[in-house]
Amino acid sequence: MTTAWATADPYAKALRTGQGPLFLRRTDGWLLPLEVERWCARADEVDRQVLDHCEGTVLDVGCGPGRLVAELAAQARAALGIDVSEAAVAHTIRLGGQALHRSVFDPLPGEARWDTVLLMDGNVGIGGDPSALLDRVAQLLKPQGLLIAETAPVDVDERVHVHLTDARTTSGAPFPWARLGTPALLRYARGWERERQWSAGGRSFVALRTRTRTRTASNSADPPNRTAVISSQRARKPSGESPVADR
Repeated sequence: MTTAWATADPYAKALRTGQGPLFLRRTDGWLLPLEVERWCARADEVDRQVLDHCEGTVLDVGCGPGRLVAELAAQARAALGIDVSEAAVAHTIRLGGQALHRSVFDPLPGEARWDTVLLMDGNVGIGGDPSALLDRVAQLLKPQGLLIAETAPVDVDERVHVHLTDARTTSGAPFPWARLGTPALLRYARGWERERQWSAGGRSFVALRTRTRTRTASNSADPPNRTAVISSQRARKPSGESPVADR
């Protein structure tokens, strides 16, 4: 997502209250409801099933209010959330999780050494360019690392520009977003090995594994389980492309 998401008043309000309504609105007026109440609640049974599949250190990209990071922390598992929303990062920390105020395209701790990366709650749409996002995730994971992504429960492959709105107030500039069903994600996942796919509770998931290859990560990268702090860093444009940010 872009900085527009991070600074949008309807989103910050929804996180404060734990309630919607909240939508992504396409330029043609179509609304995609966002599940604020579920995001702000504790991890449910479907979430915990996903977390059971995670290996080693876990990076939750676009962690939102932090239910997954907090659940992993409660299980004494090493996990870090990143999000461009300061309100989301603060909420995650209040729940007992570790989180950083970063875009996935910013420099991140533990690059090329994470065991698992999560793209949940529609975050396969970050930046509106699935191939670029998958390439970036591959840079973050160690060889044979695991990506667990939540996909749309329908067969869709859509790239759009959207606004964030509560149906009363719309804030910020439109930002690029994508909606992907499982077939679409698998088409973009060239160079990845499909490990499994499944559905639970009306939600769909795919587990992909990176193939072993030579990496050029900096030797000075921080370990992934280091103590996290809120950064003042804003989301930036990756390599001159459209601005992207997390949920």
